[in-house]
Amino acid sequence: MKKILFSIFLITGIFLSRAVQHAPRLIVGADKIGLLQAVHTPGSGDVAVARQGVASLVTNEQVKQASGEKGIMLVSSDDVVMALPRSTPDAEQVNPKGISDYFEAVKESGQELHSLMVLRHGKVVAEKWFDGHGPAIPHVMHSVSKTWTSTAVGFAVQEGLLTVGDKVIKYFPEDLPAEVSPWLADLEIRDLLTMSVGHSAEPSVDRTKPDLSWEKVFLAHPIEHEPGTKYLYNSMATYMVSAILQKVTGQTVLDYLTPRLLQPLGITGAHWESSPSGVNCGGWGLYIKTEDMAKLGQFYLQKGKWNGEQLLNEAWIDEATKAHINQPPQWFPKEGNPEKSDWAQGYGYQIWRCRHNAFRADGAVGQFIIVIPDKDAVVVTTANIQDMQGEINLIWKHLLPAME
Repeated sequence: MKKILFSIFLITGIFLSRAVQHAPRLIVGADKIGLLQAVHTPGSGDVAVARQGVASLVTNEQVKQASGEKGIMLVSSDDVVMALPRSTPDAEQVNPKGISDYFEAVKESGQELHSLMVLRHGKVVAEKWFDGHGPAIPHVMHSVSKTWTSTAVGFAVQEGLLTVGDKVIKYFPEDLPAEVSPWLADLEIRDLLTMSVGHSAEPSVDRTKPDLSWEKVFLAHPIEHEPGTKYLYNSMATYMVSAILQKVTGQTVLDYLTPRLLQPLGITGAHWESSPSGVNCGGWGLYIKTEDMAKLGQFYLQKGKWNGEQLLNEAWIDEATKAHINQPPQWFPKEGNPEKSDWAQGYGYQIWRCRHNAFRADGAVGQFIIVIPDKDAVVVTTANIQDMQGEINLIWKHLLPAME
């Protein structure tokens, strides 16, 4: 069935769109509405009144209730005004056959793909959603959340709030065990970022206990290897990074990132789960839209620059995306050849190195932001897929060679 889009541009500047397969969206933004009112009403000298009137309308409880009953989603105008530019595969030197072959291969493989977005030269050349998922619906990121936390560290370093060489224990004097081991004393933020804490097993927390201190659980967990020398996937390490950020900024990671990254990139509607102490989980629990993922990938591809402004310094991007530690053999494929695994190319600051000189943010069951500098490209997926290497293999087989 063809997508049919009906659009009504009202005199107030409210844009109401309805796609047959998605809920209608009411897109509002007081500043943009005021500007549109002034543009479309020559001689209007009271833009502030127009803004206030529209803001009052869309925050009215009766309007909210009626919108909900009609299935209308309130979406920021930034989702439209600050959307990534669109182009065609041919215009950006991408062979359309590679894209169609990829979708056919996904279908044949039985993979449960939820969305795909492909960027080339900074423009979206392919995008598709499946099975009730849509462009305005945030998707759980699982461990893609980690890369957003790492990015927040970059901003904090840039602002002089911390360094990656800071000792972890200095931020948690009230949560330390009775006896602090030498290796716990030596543990640095850098070790948290590179999954090289020195644990033999990842700490776990009982999320059903509202009074449990996740920080105390982590710090009490024995460190059996010298920090910085042994890779072990460790989501609680990322939680500790989030907790440190909240201590030095006075904000959750999401709130801290909002004016520095989310607003400049036009990312709205993000949600992040928190611990009982009110700390964003850091390593998991972020919900954002597919295009938001693509924006972060493009931000990294552009070395921290957006719309000509250097938001995050290039040196941090280079440092975060290079391999700091190698994965042990259990991350290799069954035949033991690391060259065939995208989980054995090294690990940066909450970022995986990939084959083909690429790197990625990676979340359970197929959430990927794959950045391919050699092709000036970004590939994003959301999914529910158990064979994640198989998912990436289809990208390398069909989408990569399509980029001429």
